[in-house]
Amino acid sequence: MPDPFAQALYDHRFDELREPLRYRRGEETEAVGIEFYFDQVDLDGSWLASWLDGPVLDMGAGAGRHALALQDRFETVAIEQTERLVEVLHDRGVEDARLVDMFELREAFPENRFESAMALGTQACLSRSMRGLEGFLDDLAHVTTADGTAIIDSYDPEHTHTKEKLDYYEDPAEGLAYRVLQMEYDGTLGEPWLYRLFTPDRVREVVAETAWTVADVQYGPEYLYQVALEKQ
Repeated sequence: MPDPFAQALYDHRFDELREPLRYRRGEETEAVGIEFYFDQVDLDGSWLASWLDGPVLDMGAGAGRHALALQDRFETVAIEQTERLVEVLHDRGVEDARLVDMFELREAFPENRFESAMALGTQACLSRSMRGLEGFLDDLAHVTTADGTAIIDSYDPEHTHTKEKLDYYEDPAEGLAYRVLQMEYDGTLGEPWLYRLFTPDRVREVVAETAWTVADVQYGPEYLYQVALEKQ
């Protein structure tokens, strides 16, 4: 299936970007920048780095901005679900980039393979439901060690800026919402991506049914937050 997001990042990497990547909702569209996916990340003294140890799994690694910084510290495995993005990762210098679906971790990796794992860019929200998030965290617990840690993030669905996003959809349940993100690039319209948005309190409810516990929550600019998880 065509993936406009992966193709746009691939074309940007190889200086062939033909037009902006766009979000679409019906007839309404919004051009989005992708340059930041190629930024250099400095992890020295960062909150994120304080929760990670190797070997680490970078899920939904994109163009590898975090994987490139992490692999200087310890063994890092970066995964993406399209060949195009794996090519970008390799070209950018990521040493271990693999074609793996982050929602099929048990099939891809042995038990206790990683000390830490991270899914930034609201990737965990692609679990689509709170039950799906619980299942993903169970699989993540399987491939991490008994004292492992993990980082996930989300847009806060109750924040005004989240509600102003083109692809935002309300949910009557407290602390929850959806994004239905459809991307378009160079005349190709991709399959819609369904994201389940959740507040930190809703994450705590789900985590209580897994091997994890919420150790810390860090809010970034405006409406994006990161959750540090550790084994109970």
